[in-house]
Amino acid sequence: MKHNILVSDPISTDGLQSLLNHPDFNVDIKTDLDEQALINIIGDYEGLIVRSQTQVTQQVIKHASSLKVIARAGVGVDNIDIDAATLQGILVINAPDGNTISATEHSVAMILAMARNIPQAHASLKNKAWNRKAFKGVELYQKTLGVIGAGRIGIGVAQRLQSFGMNVLAYDPYLTEDKAQQLGVKLATIDEIAKQADFVTVHTPLTPKTKGIVNAEFFSKAKPTLQIINVARGGIIDEEALLHALNHNQIARAALDVFEHEPPTDSPLIDHEKIIVTPHLGASTVEAQEKVAVSVSEEIIDILEKGNVTHAVNAPKISFNDIDDITQQWIDIGELSGELAIQLLDGAPREIKVTFNGDVAKQETDLITRSIVKRILEQDLGDRVNIINAFALLNEQGVTRNVEKRASQGTFNNYIQVHLISDSEEVKIGATVIAGFGARIVRINNYSVDFKPNAYQLVSYHGDKPGIVGLTGQLLGEHHINIASMSLGRNEQGGQAMMVLSIDQPATEEIIEALYRLGGFNKIYGTTLSVK
Repeated sequence: MKHNILVSDPISTDGLQSLLNHPDFNVDIKTDLDEQALINIIGDYEGLIVRSQTQVTQQVIKHASSLKVIARAGVGVDNIDIDAATLQGILVINAPDGNTISATEHSVAMILAMARNIPQAHASLKNKAWNRKAFKGVELYQKTLGVIGAGRIGIGVAQRLQSFGMNVLAYDPYLTEDKAQQLGVKLATIDEIAKQADFVTVHTPLTPKTKGIVNAEFFSKAKPTLQIINVARGGIIDEEALLHALNHNQIARAALDVFEHEPPTDSPLIDHEKIIVTPHLGASTVEAQEKVAVSVSEEIIDILEKGNVTHAVNAPKISFNDIDDITQQWIDIGELSGELAIQLLDGAPREIKVTFNGDVAKQETDLITRSIVKRILEQDLGDRVNIINAFALLNEQGVTRNVEKRASQGTFNNYIQVHLISDSEEVKIGATVIAGFGARIVRINNYSVDFKPNAYQLVSYHGDKPGIVGLTGQLLGEHHINIASMSLGRNEQGGQAMMVLSIDQPATEEIIEALYRLGGFNKIYGTTLSVK
C-alpha cells in the first residue's frame, strides 16, 4: 500500500524528486486550499507538506485521521497548531538549516542596499532623473556592526561583514567570552550595541523576551546615524518605536524584510522614505527552496519507512494520557520550577543542575529533566525547542547539564531542585508534591517559602523591616491588582528577606518601578508561569 502525501503550498518540485520518484509514495500537489477544502481531503493522507501559506489549524488536524507527519519546508512553524498535532500523535518536522545561507546573504544585501541607497537611486533613475547628490551613501569600512542574536545566521552575517572591515559587537544570552573571541567579535549588551553601533541586524527567535527587544529606549540611546535591519521575525523591532525614531531623526535608516502583520498592506512602514522593504524574501532563493524541499522529502521517507526522526519540533507520538498522574505532577512542577528559575536569573545559564530526592529519584526521570530543560530554553529559543531536541540545543548553546539522584531529602519524602548557574549568580528553586495539597514551591535560593505556582508572581528581595508588606499591598491595591496568596522567608531577624506574592494580574514595569521608589527593595521580579 502506498503512502499518500499532500503538498498544499508551492514547493520546489526538484526538491520533491525523492518523494515523486519513490515507488511506495503517491504525491498530490494541491495548492491554494482554504481551511474547509483542506478539511475535506486531509483524511486521505499520511503526510502533509506546507510552507507558510497553509494554516494547519486544530480543526484541520481533528479531521486528519490518517496523518502521521506534517512537514514545514522551512524553519518557522507558526502556521501549524503544534499542541493539537502532538495530542493527536502527529509528528511535526521542519528544515532548520535549509534557509541559513539565503537568510544570511539577504541580510548582507539589505545592509549594503540601505547603506548605499540602492533602491531609491534605482527608482529615481527609472523615472529619468539623474540625481547623484541625493543618494550619497556611507561606507561599511571601520564601522561598528551590532548583531542581536548570535546563532548560525547572526554569526554568518558578522563573518561576511568582517571581510568589509567592520567591527562587530554581538549580543546573545548564550554567547560566552571565549566563543566571542574565537569568532573575532566583542561580547556586548543590548545597551552597548544601542550606544555604539553604526549598523544593527537582529537574528533572534520571536519570543516574549525578544518581542520589542529593539524599542523606544534602544532608539533613544542610538547614534542619529544608526541604520538597522530585520530579516528575522516581525515584532523583534517595535515598529511604532521605529517609525518614531525615524520621524524624529533619532536614527537614519531601516530595512525590513519581515513585519508584525504580513502582508503589511496598511503599514506606514511601506511608503516611508527612510525605509527599504522586501516581502519576506530571506529564504526565497532557488537553492534554499530546493534544500528545504529535499530535507523534508527525505525525512518523510525516513519516518514512514524506517521510523527515523531528525528534525522533530514536537514529541514523536508521545501520548501524555499514558503517563501516570504522579509522574505528570512531577513533570508539571519541574517545568514550572525551571520557568521560575530562568526568570529569576540575570543572564543565561552556563550550567543546569537538576536534583531528584526520595521516591521520585527511583523512577525514570529523563522525561522530567527534558521537560525542565525545554521550559528553561523556551525563554530564549521559543518554539524551536521541544523535549526531543532540548538536550541537543543545550549542548549547542554550550550549557552543561548535570542530573543527580539522592535517596532522601530531610523534610520531604520527595523533592526536586532546579539549580541554574550563570557567569555572575546562581538561582535554586526547590519543589515538592504534597498529598492533599499538590505541587508547591518550597525554596527559592536560601529562603524557605511555601506557595502554589500561580500564573503571576511578584518576587522581591528586601531588608527585613516592618512596613514592607503593608506598603506593597497598598500599592498593588492602588493598581487594582488582587493578591491571591503570600509567602515570606528570612534567614535571620533584621537581615535580608524574601516575599512571594501570587497575584491575579501581571506585575508591569510601572508597578515594579513604583515599588522600588518606596525604598527597601534590593531586587524585584514580576514572573509569569505557564500554569495549566
